[in-house]
Amino acid sequence: MSKRELDIVLYGATGFVGKLTAQYLADAGGAARIALAGRSQDKLLAVRETLGDEAQAWPLITADASQPSTLNAMAARTQVVVTTVGPYNRYGLPLVAACAAAGTDYADLTGEPMFMRDSIDHYHKQAVDTGARIVHACGFDSIPSDLTVYALYRQATEDAEGELVDTSFVVRKMVGGLSGGTIASITDVVRAASSDPETRRQLDDPYTLTTDRAAEPELGAQPDYPWRRGNQIAPELDGIWTTGFMMASTNTRVVRRSNALQDWAYGRRFRYSECQSTGSSALAPAASAVAAGVGAAFTNLGARYFDKLPSSFVDRITPKPGTGPGERTRERGRYTVETYTTTTTGARYRATMSQKGDPGYKATSVLLGESGLALTLDRDRLSDLRGVLTPAAAMGDALLARFPAAGVSLETVRLN
Repeated sequence: MSKRELDIVLYGATGFVGKLTAQYLADAGGAARIALAGRSQDKLLAVRETLGDEAQAWPLITADASQPSTLNAMAARTQVVVTTVGPYNRYGLPLVAACAAAGTDYADLTGEPMFMRDSIDHYHKQAVDTGARIVHACGFDSIPSDLTVYALYRQATEDAEGELVDTSFVVRKMVGGLSGGTIASITDVVRAASSDPETRRQLDDPYTLTTDRAAEPELGAQPDYPWRRGNQIAPELDGIWTTGFMMASTNTRVVRRSNALQDWAYGRRFRYSECQSTGSSALAPAASAVAAGVGAAFTNLGARYFDKLPSSFVDRITPKPGTGPGERTRERGRYTVETYTTTTTGARYRATMSQKGDPGYKATSVLLGESGLALTLDRDRLSDLRGVLTPAAAMGDALLARFPAAGVSLETVRLN
């Protein structure tokens, strides 16, 4: 890539998560040449005025998804575009197209499998040809999932303990919630599935995002909402119950794509699932069962009948994109996740990742900001892959190296 005028353009800087990401880049971006982009010059100026002195010289770029020429011009000026403008199924593809054409790296926060599938189908080859890295799912969806598995793979490889087999991600603690943008993305996905049988078929496939469906192993059912005792996952979880994690339908497919992009380096028998702890109380088994049932019902029934609900009703009961909680709530949030794996030699490992800050807002803005900085400043640590990628496949080593200074803890330990 030839030298560009800018290192990072943050597109969507006037939205709620966009403002948080702008603040993070102002604090952590160092000498990176950064610009803010969005539809309103006045709103961009107001955001920039809230940042530190160094950010006051950042350029402001007016760009709009409804005007592709503005996105093309923006992509041509920078090495990396970081975008918070969603739902991505509505607004995302024109920017992917611009970055793929310009050979510009790209990072977003999408949790929408069908948007990612469309991105792959339409722009993967072009991005490979131009040298662009189009990296989806760079927030709480799906970096904790993707990077804990990648860290386990690296550790097992270093120990010469074979490939990963049964691997389970467990949300142990989560204080906070999903952002309005994430919920809008979920409702868009379900609405699309309810009106299109082919979309439903693809969303039912555990390998929706793979590079080559025929090359994937047939490992039997891989449900998105399992209901299990903790000791069915790992002895260390004896006494707790688990239920399916709400974002498993996205995260599991991202992790499986990471495996495929890396020539199935995790293993041909790699089997992956996600769940969250419901604790060890007397009510935990019932809570797990109910949550699993609700999740499965929402997925199965919603995928068939959601389009029958009036849009105005859905809009009234769901948080709006671009909105979020106050600072105190964001600061009090946190999460801890654990990913357990067994290898082909019988070795067992656990990766633990934790971060302070509301997962859907503050924590996500850190993860997205670090992704943009990794793509910009750590190019010697990035993989040689190009095209439509995942966080682990594009920048796994770079992110693992950047996490400690960003307040993100990720540790692996051998269990036997």
